[in-house]
This record gives sequence, C-alpha cells and structure tokens, in this order.
Amino acid sequence: MWILFAVGSSVFAALTSILAKVGIEGVSSNLATAIRTFIVLLMAWGMVFLTHSQNGIFNIGKRSWIFLILSGLATGASWLCYYKALQIGDASKVVPIDKMSTVLTLILAFVFLHEQFTLKSLVGSILLAAGTLVMVL
Repeated sequence: MWILFAVGSSVFAALTSILAKVGIEGVSSNLATAIRTFIVLLMAWGMVFLTHSQNGIFNIGKRSWIFLILSGLATGASWLCYYKALQIGDASKVVPIDKMSTVLTLILAFVFLHEQFTLKSLVGSILLAAGTLVMVL
C-alpha cells in the first residue's frame, strides 16, 4: 500500500510544481508560500478531524514534539527556497535540483538513522546526481 501513496506523492508533487509556477507569476514568493502553507494546514487538520485522531495530540512525547517542530522548520525553509527558485528559474531546472533531496536523504539516513547504504543505493545516487546535472546544465 505504501507504494500507492508514494506514487501519489510523486504525481501531486509534479502538479504542485507546475501549478505553483503558473500561480506565482506576479506574486511575492513569500506570500505564495504562506498561501500554500495555509491551504496545506487546512487540509492536514481536516484529515485529523475526519479520521478522529485529534486526541492523539496529548500522547505525543517531548522528543517527538522537538523533532516534529524541527521538521516543520525544515519544511518551511525548503518551501521558501523552492518558491523563490521557482519564481526566478525554470521549473524544468528547479525541480530536478529540488529532487536531489533524494540523494541527500539517503546519505543522511545512513549517517543519522544507521540505515543501510548498499551498492544499489550508491549506484542509484550517482545516477540521480548525474541525471540532475544533465538536465540542469
């Protein structure tokens, strides 16, 4: 089931890039990010209440709070950078560089989460980085 959600994520991320590039024309990138974030906030809380999981907020531990807050700050910084890059650059160049986060995630997961970094991961990372360079240059 996870693969369906991953594919959905990919499709919606692609739509996000195209829709944002059109929508950001003539709009401050910071304002556009705030509007996008507000809509995401409404959707996320809507799902919380739709699935009746709002009471779970009282069961979140201190460590989880810290890392969720840090993750939110990283997301915000990412979105601010992404929208500014998208506003001044071509989507066909901005998006591949943004997706280099895949390679960075694999490296960070190996270093901090002690996940396996296999030969397959290494080859895939090199191919992703090479493909990004080919698309951007």
